[in-house]
Amino acid sequence: MSTTLTTVITRNEFLQDRQGRTFADVLNDPEQPFDQVLSFFNDESRQRRLEESEIHHDRPALAGVVRELESQPAVDQFLASKHPRYTKRLRQAVGVLVRIILERRGWQKTGKKGSLGVRAALTSASTPGAYHNTGGLAFWFLRAERYEPANGKQFRTVRQRHQERKKPAST
Repeated sequence: MSTTLTTVITRNEFLQDRQGRTFADVLNDPEQPFDQVLSFFNDESRQRRLEESEIHHDRPALAGVVRELESQPAVDQFLASKHPRYTKRLRQAVGVLVRIILERRGWQKTGKKGSLGVRAALTSASTPGAYHNTGGLAFWFLRAERYEPANGKQFRTVRQRHQERKKPAST
């Protein structure tokens, strides 16, 4: 499951991924801060927090670093100043990058998404930066993929534990 070594993803490795190659437009667009995003995620402590978010907080991996990611000046400026349809590609590329990192660290997708924020009502679809959250962890990201260790979950969920307690004791 967890490793102690940093998983470093380069632009070329991202483009070699089956999903990553579909985001060549993001990597080749000089306005998009993808190099800063790569640098941000190529950090051991952040990668560990991706895992800890799933293990200890039962939240999407991205929840472990999303506030810090959004506070990066280049990322925040880009997401705040461009139309939501334009920034969607970067936000999707972030999800692909998280998947690549976690898969290399022994995790797999669950096929479920988890919440990162509560979307604000749009007042004008043409206003850059109008597409943000009013609550939750993230300002710009609404939801993110959930992951589990490839060898199975380490902890049972509260729901699972509750169901086990409700079962009558057999004699």
